[in-house]
Amino acid sequence: MTGITLLLIALFAALAFGLVWQRRQGKVRTTGETTAVVTGERRTLLEAAGVGSGSGDGRQATVLHFSADWCGPCAAVRRVVGQVVADLADEPEPPVEVEVDIDEYPALAKELGVLSLPTTFILDADLQQRFRVSGVPAAADLKAALGPLTRPPASNS
Repeated sequence: MTGITLLLIALFAALAFGLVWQRRQGKVRTTGETTAVVTGERRTLLEAAGVGSGSGDGRQATVLHFSADWCGPCAAVRRVVGQVVADLADEPEPPVEVEVDIDEYPALAKELGVLSLPTTFILDADLQQRFRVSGVPAAADLKAALGPLTRPPASNS
């Protein structure tokens, strides 16, 4: 009887974990790092991976997504991010896309806390992490998160 009880508890715990994990996949989540200052080490790692050194005046938001050759869902992320960035190309401050191979930049992945692939970040113009997505993001959610970052702030003059 004790064995069956333990089995049922383990199954319930696994089911609860699976449901929570599944609900989080592909959701654009706001991160609590929007007020944190980007450290010199993080900035150095980001710039080494090509973040913040792209075309334009460097004032764009960046969609940074980690991938690998062996990651199947990463191709779907590539398509979604590419389409959203193309859709926002006519905005005053269009976002830029940077894809980083996790095998080439493990220190950056560790710094950003990447535990699974695909993982996508939305960084503002100051390279501060604003949003994070585990799994394949929905195009509408990604576009909604990027929208405010593609327009210059309103001046109060």
